[in-house]
Amino acid sequence: MAGYLSESDFVMVEEGFSTQDLLEELTLGASQATTDKAAAFFVADLGAIVRKHFYFLKCLPRVQPFYVVKCNSSPGVLKVLAQLGLGFSCANKAEMELAQHIGIPASKIVYTNPCKQIAQIKYAAKHGIQLLSFDNEMELAKVVKSHPSAKMVLCIANDDSHSLSRLSLKFGVPLKSCRHLLESAKKSHVEVVGVSFHVGSGCPDPQAYAQSIADARLVFEMGTELGHRMHVLDLGGGFPGTEGAKVRFEEIASVINSALDLYFPEGCGVDILAELGRYYVTSAFTVAVSIIAKKEVLLDQPGREEENGSASKTIVYHLDEGVYGIFNSVLFDNICPTPILQKKPSTEQPLYSSSLWGPAVDGCDCVAEGLWLPQLHVGDWLVFDNMGAYTMGMGSPFGGTQVCHITYAMSRVAWEALRRQLMATEQDDDVEGVCKPLSCGWEITDTLCVGPVFTPASIM
Repeated sequence: MAGYLSESDFVMVEEGFSTQDLLEELTLGASQATTDKAAAFFVADLGAIVRKHFYFLKCLPRVQPFYVVKCNSSPGVLKVLAQLGLGFSCANKAEMELAQHIGIPASKIVYTNPCKQIAQIKYAAKHGIQLLSFDNEMELAKVVKSHPSAKMVLCIANDDSHSLSRLSLKFGVPLKSCRHLLESAKKSHVEVVGVSFHVGSGCPDPQAYAQSIADARLVFEMGTELGHRMHVLDLGGGFPGTEGAKVRFEEIASVINSALDLYFPEGCGVDILAELGRYYVTSAFTVAVSIIAKKEVLLDQPGREEENGSASKTIVYHLDEGVYGIFNSVLFDNICPTPILQKKPSTEQPLYSSSLWGPAVDGCDCVAEGLWLPQLHVGDWLVFDNMGAYTMGMGSPFGGTQVCHITYAMSRVAWEALRRQLMATEQDDDVEGVCKPLSCGWEITDTLCVGPVFTPASIM
């Protein structure tokens, strides 16, 4: 089939596909390889990304999704999302180049970094990328000089004090300063077309979206009063990527839909966008990491013994990846990864206090501690799920971290769903609300109603 993704880009699997099955085959092959080093690797279920997309359209039918490239820029992810018709949110020249390299048109790329290098603004202008964000007068001055035809989106601040990652500490203009910036843009003949915000990653309160949408309405009215043609609302990100998140995606969607109906009702002429990263890729990726070294440390605590009567001890395992690479979420998201053992222990095996450490020679490269694991050995594999967000391209020469290989897989049913979407797009199918069953072991028992395919180019 024509498009961004081809069957040669992934492993086709049948109904009942499990990443665990594929991981077992791959770890067995890696263990039997003749090379001395068994490098960590990912398995990516592209079908899970397809499922997430259709579910997003079902829950937020008025919102056009744009993928945040920095979250996971691996080729398979970009291609499947391009195939699904998403736009792409880029923060720098490298990401814009990456999107255009796989064939994404400039009309589907937005340059969302409020603070930009002049050279990168010029790159956007040269390559036809029109929609840019800003939150201060210096950015306006740079755009006037380097990209005068740009369409600007004003990034407003919000109360993200309870979010895990607080973006308002760095980006966003307070409401009291918005009119001044809109006036400055008008005097400089810069066209402001909309408003954006970001509630922060790990936001525990869905009402933050409602408040930010209400604030955006006020800024829309300011802009319209000053003569700007305001027609773009960017909801930003903060959408959870796992089922076990504190706030469920459905709760957030419900709050957003209600707020949109109140402040930006259907038919008001406003294109509504959202920037999603973790939502699409977190649960789609699983990583396998091998144990490269271990040591046992006796605990000098009288009276404490393990179940088998041996002296109490803790075991330190060293992995070939650490917090300066794919496990950076330990540092940035305060997450303690829990490994899944490839070799299932028997119930009779004793468990030992254990910790996992990366390859860097320092005291901060601790992946996880306080674990209770059976006796493991050098060469054994540990598996970690929900590893799709901010793990690609995070490698650093420090500690010897290298880019990990990715094996992409997709079920045949997911592939057929993509084929149907492409054919509907090519035929310019105007039928809305066409329901098609999508059952391929995705734990979705109802029928997903896929509305019309969005064309993000319409925001221009």
